[in-house]
Amino acid sequence: MEMLVNPALRSPLTRQQMVAAFGSTLQFDRELASLTTFGTGGPARYFLQALSETELADAVVNATRHGIPFFLLGGGSNVLVSDSGFDGLIIKVAIGGMNRIDGDTIECGAGERLTDLVGFATDQSLSGLEFAAGIPGSVGGAVCGNAGAYGSEIGSIISRVVLCDSKGEIKTVDSSYCQFSYRHSCMKETGETVLRVQLELKSGSREAIDGKVQEILAERRGKHPINQPSAGSFFKNIPDQSEEHGKLPAGRLLEKIGAKGMTVGGAKVFEKHANIIINAGGATSKNISDLADIIKEKVSKQFGIKLEEEIIRIGRF
Repeated sequence: MEMLVNPALRSPLTRQQMVAAFGSTLQFDRELASLTTFGTGGPARYFLQALSETELADAVVNATRHGIPFFLLGGGSNVLVSDSGFDGLIIKVAIGGMNRIDGDTIECGAGERLTDLVGFATDQSLSGLEFAAGIPGSVGGAVCGNAGAYGSEIGSIISRVVLCDSKGEIKTVDSSYCQFSYRHSCMKETGETVLRVQLELKSGSREAIDGKVQEILAERRGKHPINQPSAGSFFKNIPDQSEEHGKLPAGRLLEKIGAKGMTVGGAKVFEKHANIIINAGGATSKNISDLADIIKEKVSKQFGIKLEEEIIRIGRF
């Protein structure tokens, strides 16, 4: 789950006071590149891993109380960390657990990987998550950003969400509260943290479900980078009711401007998919950012369309 809060504030606390406030597991100057799928970016001034709802709630409360900017990091698949890092607290959401409850309902911790959730649903012969096969990142991040593919979105199968606000208050809400829309939920605006979710699926044939999952994975392997760092689709598709699923693929516009193969330093537009930027080797976050800005400018000039990024930028660019 990725959410940036109070980015302009700085901690007034000393190192000793920070440890007293956040506990002995608090890390200082923790590198972040290995925690992101781009593999770029500088260190976090402070870093803390939250393994439980209580640990996460306490960290959020303390950061808010002391005016410390914080960012909730899930699978690191939809973020771009500044080369100078983040001058605040990174809270790694590591709340786990997956269980089948009440028939066709799955309850899942926000820190679980979305791909693992798809596998669990398949093993339980539950259908509805096949579209998410191969989508990187955490469950919490997927819910916050209403991740989707092939015309389906995770928000459509969410029944309940357990949230934590900046005061540390934990509450359970239904899906209507989340106001799911294309790559969006209200949590992006309220600053509430996803702790746990319940998904309503449908019983089916395990063989049929797994067959669909494998079909989607094979299709992804054909057009997505396998061993090259990326964040998946970089830009949001454009609303257009005349198009399939009501969206004009951003990749189509990017192909028309000749984006495939474009490079800035070690950053490169993937040659099989124009809406994916990869770290082709030695890329910096600035390389990736600059390449994205060039692409946006070209699309704006040729089509008069302002592309929106799916990724979240952390730190100063």
